[in-house]
Amino acid sequence: MVDKLFQFLGREFSNLHQAAFLIAGSSLLAQFLGLFRDRLLAGTFGASVELDIYYLAFKIPDLLYVSFASCVSVTVLIPFILKHKKAGSREEVKSFLSDTLSLFMVLMLGAVVLVFFLMPYLAKIIAPGFNEESLKTLIMLSRILLLSPFILGISNLFGSVTQSYKKFLAYTLSPILYNLGIIIGIVFFYPNFGLNGLIWGVIIGALAHLMVQMPSVYKLGVMPELRWVKKWQEMAQLIIISIPRTITLTTHHLSLLVLVALGSLMTVGSIAIFNLAFNLQSFTLIVVGVSYSVAAFPTLASLFSSGDMPMFVSKIETAIRHIFFWTMPAVALFIVLRAHIVRVVLGSGEFSWSDTRLTAAVLAMFVISVAAQGLVQLFVRAYYASGRTRIPLLINSLSSVAIIILAFILIYIFKSVSEFRTLIESIFRVEGVEGTIVLMLPLAYSMGVTLNAFIYWLAFEYKFGVFKKETYVAIWESFLSSLVVGMSAYLVLSLYSPILRTENYLGIFTHGVVAGLAGIISGFIVLGFLGSLELKELIFSFKTKVWKKPIRSDAEEI
Repeated sequence: MVDKLFQFLGREFSNLHQAAFLIAGSSLLAQFLGLFRDRLLAGTFGASVELDIYYLAFKIPDLLYVSFASCVSVTVLIPFILKHKKAGSREEVKSFLSDTLSLFMVLMLGAVVLVFFLMPYLAKIIAPGFNEESLKTLIMLSRILLLSPFILGISNLFGSVTQSYKKFLAYTLSPILYNLGIIIGIVFFYPNFGLNGLIWGVIIGALAHLMVQMPSVYKLGVMPELRWVKKWQEMAQLIIISIPRTITLTTHHLSLLVLVALGSLMTVGSIAIFNLAFNLQSFTLIVVGVSYSVAAFPTLASLFSSGDMPMFVSKIETAIRHIFFWTMPAVALFIVLRAHIVRVVLGSGEFSWSDTRLTAAVLAMFVISVAAQGLVQLFVRAYYASGRTRIPLLINSLSSVAIIILAFILIYIFKSVSEFRTLIESIFRVEGVEGTIVLMLPLAYSMGVTLNAFIYWLAFEYKFGVFKKETYVAIWESFLSSLVVGMSAYLVLSLYSPILRTENYLGIFTHGVVAGLAGIISGFIVLGFLGSLELKELIFSFKTKVWKKPIRSDAEEI
């Protein structure tokens, strides 16, 4: 039984599209669980101070994680693991992992102890709008969550192993179990232990995130051990390489931290609405953008290390085309169906109609940059695969500073220029809703991320050459199809509004599904008419995976 479990978790996926589809499928399930988690949170608390505190409690532990856990990041570790793997000795891989784990544990322990005692001072900085009672609760929850950087850091170390050996199944199950742990905390622990129980559910999810990857690592024979570090020179190299990534992630996380800190000065529930909408827009990003970038990274690192630059760039182009292929139509649907999506996913219990309208508007502000966010994920991994870690540092730092500056500017304009405020509220149909100033936070974020992706694109072409014409054609085709998807969905919404009852959950869900399906079908028809290469590749990969027999196709081989 145990051997069968190990074999199941240890399956290898070498094809880029099949690996991406596996990751996307598992991410889809994890995201559905995440949506269910958010529905439970929204229904239990509404856009309230309790939910504001809950989301803000993650910020310091998350900042600690990205600041000190970079030495166990998959993007940093995979090139090292591949190098030792190429040498042919699993003992070398195990020795490297043991040194890395031991170094991480020492660094993280010191950081956690320090932050634990500094938490009362840090809480006042990240939540300037909270009263004393809310700050006290925030400090308590944040201190419990300091366990998560430890656990998730080790899980990331194991995830680097499973990805390096292309054992993607175990890696993809971890976020599913993580969300299940949080759901258990909401359903079973919160009614008995309050917010403390909710946070302990997060810790249980983190432990599950770690434990599901252990069988694959053990089966490979590279399970690391705690010990005195033996190869300090290699660990020093690891730290030097991870420093740019640490600064990159830290600056990005700080930009989000500034946004939620500004949210604490706004209407109660602004932080909750910001995070709920951010999680909704992340659905498409994680399922598509992250899936392709994660699946491509081991291959990119291997190609670059072998000096095969044409194929390295070709893999990037393939991923770019498919990111646009999936995200652009999804963006159109999210914008048109934003109110339906928010109401179906979050609209229960204490989550009011005003909360729904405002969250839908914030969601629309976020999703306009989903394609750009996917590109950033891909380009960052491409640069790390090539060992050029300083470029992501410079570009992401510039983007983070831009987000912060834009947030202050947009908030000032929103408060000072009534015409601008009226225009924004009318476009997103939130006239008369309290707290619309929160819309400036996702707008600043989307503008900054779009700038980020644009600079990455120019820098990559400058270094590796201009992308092929097919890449730009694919982007144009995706844009045209997304316009048709959006218009078709909007037309169906308008036609069926008098027919379907939208006062209840079933009516809203049916209304949105019918409009969404109409848009998707129209989009596929347009792509088929245009002869989309991505559509051909999708059909080819699906057939070879489902029917498992040779199929002749003009689609590009991956």
